[in-house]
Amino acid sequence: MSDEHEIIDDEGLESTEVVAPPADDDSWASLLNFLHVSRGFDFHGYKPNTLVRRIRKRMSVLGLEGYGAYQDYLEVHPEEFATLFNTILINVTSFFRDPHSWDVVRTSLIPQILSSKQPADPIRAWSAGCASGEEAYTIAMLLAEAMGLEEFQARVKIYATDVDEEALNTARHASYSPRQVESVPPDLLERYFELVDGFYIFRKDLRRQVIFGRHDLMSDAPISRIDLLVCRNTLMYFNAETQAKVFSRFHFALNDGGFLFLGRAETMMTHGQTFVPVDLKRRLSRKVARGTQRDRPVALVPDDNHDASRENVPWHVYAAALEVSPVAQIVVNPAGVVVLVNERARSTFGLGGNEVGRPLRDLQISYRPIELRSVIEQAEAERQPATVKEVEWRSKLGESRWLDLHVSPLSEPASGTVITFTDVTAYRSLQRELEQSHQELETAYEELQSTNEELETTNEELQSTVEELETTNEELQSTNEELETMNEELQSTNEELQAINDELRQRGDELNSANAFLHSVMASLRGGVAVVDRELRLLAWSRHAEELWGLRSDEVTGHHLLNLDIGLPLERLRPALKACLAGESATQQIVLEAINRRGKRIQCEVTCTPLLGVASDVTGAILVMEESPDGGRRSG
Repeated sequence: MSDEHEIIDDEGLESTEVVAPPADDDSWASLLNFLHVSRGFDFHGYKPNTLVRRIRKRMSVLGLEGYGAYQDYLEVHPEEFATLFNTILINVTSFFRDPHSWDVVRTSLIPQILSSKQPADPIRAWSAGCASGEEAYTIAMLLAEAMGLEEFQARVKIYATDVDEEALNTARHASYSPRQVESVPPDLLERYFELVDGFYIFRKDLRRQVIFGRHDLMSDAPISRIDLLVCRNTLMYFNAETQAKVFSRFHFALNDGGFLFLGRAETMMTHGQTFVPVDLKRRLSRKVARGTQRDRPVALVPDDNHDASRENVPWHVYAAALEVSPVAQIVVNPAGVVVLVNERARSTFGLGGNEVGRPLRDLQISYRPIELRSVIEQAEAERQPATVKEVEWRSKLGESRWLDLHVSPLSEPASGTVITFTDVTAYRSLQRELEQSHQELETAYEELQSTNEELETTNEELQSTVEELETTNEELQSTNEELETMNEELQSTNEELQAINDELRQRGDELNSANAFLHSVMASLRGGVAVVDRELRLLAWSRHAEELWGLRSDEVTGHHLLNLDIGLPLERLRPALKACLAGESATQQIVLEAINRRGKRIQCEVTCTPLLGVASDVTGAILVMEESPDGGRRSG
């Protein structure tokens, strides 16, 4: 993503005085819900001012007033969705954006990641919000340089995700213009790109390590076991609540000690318990490990090597053990069909015996309280248990419960998946009671401290100052994010204008070439050439015509042909011109007595030809005037 501040015309500037619609604006809420339901894009977590500004830009282009009118337009013109999403999802990116930050990644972070791994351990990176892929390929080049090509191909997987399918298609092709690769160091450009038809294409043998896919940071399950997570200038479009949710998912995605790389307009001041800064200026952080028992996946199936005697245990014993389990469990086979549901799952979720044998996707439990299919797909693809913490579920009586979801593939291949729901409501209740106890202790401590009035006053003044500084810092941070957002919008607009300018420049060059060719043709003709429109006004006057009659092109262009004062009796050409313009004859020839610019009497042969337009209609006439070599044997 480029950081250059480009300047555009005043007409390209957008007003920053955009006020988000009020929360009770039904048409605005209806538009957001319509986009979510019809196309799967949930913009509720985006910053209102930025979102409103981008949508109003499209409404202004279309000349629409009101969000309801724009929703109606989308329903009638589905092709507008692509243009709208391209406007909202600003794909401004570049290779090695903020080179000093990438130098720290190259010299510090990657060596630490490699030193913490065994020689055969995999290295996994995630470029979240990858746009057209430059960031993902930047990570690939740095890892390949540090590890060597063979080891890179054997150990590295780079996941590159975005919500914009059009940008992902561009990224998969890995084809970039010379302007897009300007920031790539020449030695890396030579080693990792091939020049084909004027475009630089990333090496195909290394592209297999970069996996592109659509992923919504706000709703989709995070990719797990990541060593380096790069998400630059994406979070700044989200509001504070959504940012907190995404940071929680990033923490889950990273390995203990894994690194998070953000954009320069993004900070984690309120997430100090989950990430610790490595380089605050470069927005580089490390994950803080949470080593609690609840974070470890529960193994539902015993190890194959644990006890060989289990092979003699009848199947109904396992089924009975599952039936009396104190936690709700469901077993799904590889085809997605429910094969077992224990008693606790039936009583908790209101499932009956007839649910066994039905596809999971047909059951309400597949999407409520959480979308199960994506978590199952993740667990089966990685052959690792997947866990989702503290999912809220409401019983039929309206009581809120909190469940931990564990999805574990069975140890035997193609056996299926066990889904376990652990009720952690009591844990959350104890946690709240513990927090309340902490608050009471803090209150008691403050009451004890109040005995010293002078110390209390000083402490309050300091606390007030800290709060003011925090408020000021948050305001500055918000302003910085807004400016960075507008900078990317302006850069995107500048790129569009640059493309238009390039096209206009190309057309201008083609027009100049055509004009030069026309002048060359006219200058190559032996006689003088005059081109007139249907009103007999001169459009062109060749150099030989200037030499023949003594009038320059700029003196006659735009004037009526028959009003020119030259040595040729132009009035006698009227019948021939009229016949040409009427299309009666393809060519009219006439010989007239004339006096050239040197005062010499000559016989001038004039050929009149119709000037045909694009549709073969007559738009004027072409006159070729040449001194007759036969001394004027023919006469008009």
